[in-house]
Amino acid sequence: MFNIVIALLPVIAFLAALVLMDRFKLVRWSSILVALAAGVAAAFLSLWLNDWLLRVHHIPPRVVSQYIAPIAEETAKALFLVVLVAAGRVGFPVDAAVQGFAVGTGFALIENLSYLESMSTASPAVWIVRGLGTAVLQGATTMIFAMISKTLADRRDRRWLLAFLPGWTAAVVIHSAFNHRVLPPLAQTLLLLIGLPLLALFVFDRSERATREWVGAGLDLDIELLNLVGSEHFAATRLGQYLQRLRERTPGPIVADMFCLLRLELELAVQAKAMLLAREAGLDIPADDDLEAILAERRYLQRSIGKVGLLELKPLGVTSHRDHWHRYLLQQRRGRTRGGGGSS
Repeated sequence: MFNIVIALLPVIAFLAALVLMDRFKLVRWSSILVALAAGVAAAFLSLWLNDWLLRVHHIPPRVVSQYIAPIAEETAKALFLVVLVAAGRVGFPVDAAVQGFAVGTGFALIENLSYLESMSTASPAVWIVRGLGTAVLQGATTMIFAMISKTLADRRDRRWLLAFLPGWTAAVVIHSAFNHRVLPPLAQTLLLLIGLPLLALFVFDRSERATREWVGAGLDLDIELLNLVGSEHFAATRLGQYLQRLRERTPGPIVADMFCLLRLELELAVQAKAMLLAREAGLDIPADDDLEAILAERRYLQRSIGKVGLLELKPLGVTSHRDHWHRYLLQQRRGRTRGGGGSS
């Protein structure tokens, strides 16, 4: 038990520090528990695969440790985060980092329990090198993968799947380099304990500041656009003129639905950004009571407009890749309000 504490307590403390550094409270504790469970599942899958390769196919342990395990383990941990990004459950690199490190922490828990079974007589010094070093590695590599992947996914549209490759490659290379043990064990562990957390915290801090700037500036712009959409001068704007040109090749009722959809998207974006700014200030405001009606209307408008019409709206640049996340955030807040509240 003492060895497990040595190996996992600093990692859990680092995860808690990331949560506390997240000023917008983007990730709920329930989401962190789900990420931990995903890491546990990834660890069981990876340990079974490694054992199968060693016992059944008699692949040399060095080959498994240095080449196969880094690929298999980083892939298993990455799958959960790919699903989160694809489903619009991650808004920024900040919340991607928190959930990524949580996945790695869950993975490290099972991996170190496995080590404890085979190294029960090892000294605390060995566990500082092996247990703590491995735990930090599992958390930090998944965190790096999550931040890189979310950043690149935001910049891509149709080829967004390729956004996951650079982060995955970086995680595998770091993991494999650690398992090659180029440096003496103690020196390598110290480098890992100092270097990876500092790198992760540096990127996390920059992402958090970029998030704050995006939310503040984005809210001002969304409010201005929303006011403009509802004004009598809208027809003279670039947005209004674009919709007027669409009427030449698109039925009038469809264009009217496009206008309504733009308005709804702006309303949802304003609600989501205002909620984030309130969280940063220590407030916890509920979602609007008519949120479900707004989302139902949005689904109806999307079906009415159709896929071709939605593509024609893209040049307006009003909607963004975070629209799905805005709705998820608001529905999450709405569900908690119905359930009696609680902290993020």
